[in-house]
Amino acid sequence: MIKTNELIESLRTVVSEDQIITSEAELNTRTTDLWPLRLVQRTFGREGVKPLCVVAPKHTEEVSNILALLNKNQINVVPYGGGSGVGGGSEPTRDSVVVDLKHMNNVLTLDPENLFVTVEPAVIMGDLERYLNKEGFISGHYPQSIELAQVGGLVATRSSGQFSTKYGNIEDLLLGLEAVLPNGEVIEINNIPRRSVGPDLRHIWLGSEGVFGIITKVSMKIFPKPEARWRQAYAFKTMREGLKAIQAFVQTGWNPAVVRLHDADEAEQKYEAYIEKGESVLLLLGEGPTGLVNAEKEGVNHLVLKEGGRVLGEQPVSEWLDHRNAVAKTPDYYTNQGLIIDTIEIAANWSDIADIYEEVTANLPQDVPELFLMTGHSSHSYAQGTNIYFIFGAKSEETPEAAAVIYEKIWQRVLDITLAHNGSICHHHGIGKWRAKWVPNELGSSYQLLTGLKKSLDPNLVLNQGTLIPNS
Repeated sequence: MIKTNELIESLRTVVSEDQIITSEAELNTRTTDLWPLRLVQRTFGREGVKPLCVVAPKHTEEVSNILALLNKNQINVVPYGGGSGVGGGSEPTRDSVVVDLKHMNNVLTLDPENLFVTVEPAVIMGDLERYLNKEGFISGHYPQSIELAQVGGLVATRSSGQFSTKYGNIEDLLLGLEAVLPNGEVIEINNIPRRSVGPDLRHIWLGSEGVFGIITKVSMKIFPKPEARWRQAYAFKTMREGLKAIQAFVQTGWNPAVVRLHDADEAEQKYEAYIEKGESVLLLLGEGPTGLVNAEKEGVNHLVLKEGGRVLGEQPVSEWLDHRNAVAKTPDYYTNQGLIIDTIEIAANWSDIADIYEEVTANLPQDVPELFLMTGHSSHSYAQGTNIYFIFGAKSEETPEAAAVIYEKIWQRVLDITLAHNGSICHHHGIGKWRAKWVPNELGSSYQLLTGLKKSLDPNLVLNQGTLIPNS
């Protein structure tokens, strides 16, 4: 293994001195992302693992040279974007180098004729949206982390946005990309609306979480600003009834941009003034050409009323729009009290999703005495099924070890229930290092394809060890 001082000297041959970061303060900021377990453990005294150094390339050639150098010396590489991940995907291992893409943050091409934009990976999604808006376009991709998340990271974690039912998820928006393999080789997948030339190679990079290479350019679809909007909220007696209503209009062919069903606990927290106790709330928003918007509003309303929905008006949707990306309290507010607050987003078919929701919310409070909060909402729906975004809170004894035990108990129980109903352990937050241990179970016989890709593209196993693919 190359010594740290020798490594730094080698890196100086491919980047300038100011692009190599070795200060303790800076290294400490790279010990974790926004993984809630680590945040509460840090409050309880856990010290994170620091990388050997951080190197910040400014363009693709430098990324190529850095990876070639580190691969040759078999040094673990951890790609770092906005640091907004919630599963430890950018957490370094010992004797690793973090490659921070922060300087690669330029919009490269806007093509109004072919409706796409090409950017470097560190462009913040919120900044890209504002740029597009000034030019008369929208991205259609609005994750809650929009002001933190970088475009490259959104591709690498297979992100979903709040308007996904109309515009699709990141895999529907990605047209092409450039990436650098572990050995430094640069590959490019150019922009074509569709091709039938073997497997779709874009999907190697969607959800790859930095284990196959580093994404250096991204081309995404864009859309003209919508001409009109409609919004409406409804109340349902139960989550199961609300889910049936969503199934009815999505399977009929209506796809409002926003489809959010909040359970009774969330509805009481946020929309108490509009509902009766115990009701769930469905928020809908559609946008597009005026004629389509009018037809969609009428068609969806007819089906929702038929399934037992009660009209609440537009105001709950307007309130959600105003506060949808706001975080009421910082993580420190909770962790300083020894509280673990986290989310678990899963997905399943329509035949199973209500059962998963009911089993989790009914059983978890009994199984885990430390749990004081377990709510859920559906926010991304398809003809075949939907997701549930569980939010939980638990009280921990103030040690890193105790927090980990309670945290794992909650996650294990939720994912066991999900897998028992043929659901997916992850809908859009990515796997990171935390969920990696459940990946072989979910993928089953196809897991060998994932590990085979890893061995083929990264034979020295230097890229983001332990992320997506668990360490053996």
